[in-house]
Amino acid sequence: MIWCRHSQGTGRDRYHHGNLREALVEAVLDLIAERGPSGFTFAEVARLIGVSPAAPYRHFRDRGALLAEVARRGFRQFEVALMEAWNDGRPEPLRALVSCGRAYLAFAREQPAYYAAMFEAGPASEADADLAQAGERALALLRKAAEVLCAGQPENQRPPPRMVALHIWSLSHGIASLFLNGGEGSRQPLPMSPEDLLEAGILVYLRGLGLGGGDAIPPDR
Repeated sequence: MIWCRHSQGTGRDRYHHGNLREALVEAVLDLIAERGPSGFTFAEVARLIGVSPAAPYRHFRDRGALLAEVARRGFRQFEVALMEAWNDGRPEPLRALVSCGRAYLAFAREQPAYYAAMFEAGPASEADADLAQAGERALALLRKAAEVLCAGQPENQRPPPRMVALHIWSLSHGIASLFLNGGEGSRQPLPMSPEDLLEAGILVYLRGLGLGGGDAIPPDR
């Protein structure tokens, strides 16, 4: 994968007294953009902002903790993006869910360094309660959308909303990984944009569950 991010400066001009924590986060984002989430050491983060190798330990116990902080921040931004896209199910739930999928791809395209920290860097979120909760809150937006879509089904035929949310998440993540930011699948020509591919996939999936109706998704453009 190729990460893209514009640096905010180099060396000591990146670090201002009393703002070391923020400078470390910014440095990590730039290093992820340049090398990926596993391509640098804790000492290199310190060197990039012009502080001693021991300085980052004032705020983070190790490199993994710093990456977890970056991932938490990414998930918070991601949650806001999904919430705005869902827009309380307006103009109607199916269109709003598709908007969530498009917001997923937009975040992966526009914030690739955060996205990589969220999904490609260790430690696993299960080892960090705050990080796990941040990811769960983002998933909760998709689960809420799924609950609204499933509510019209007879109870004995209603698929589990969390399962539906995880399937939509997986479909979105797969398309983002394959076709955005230089993924392997991007080498293959697509007959449609990643957004349109995802929209079609969501519609086919939901129709298979009896949730998508027989008509095309109402346009939002």
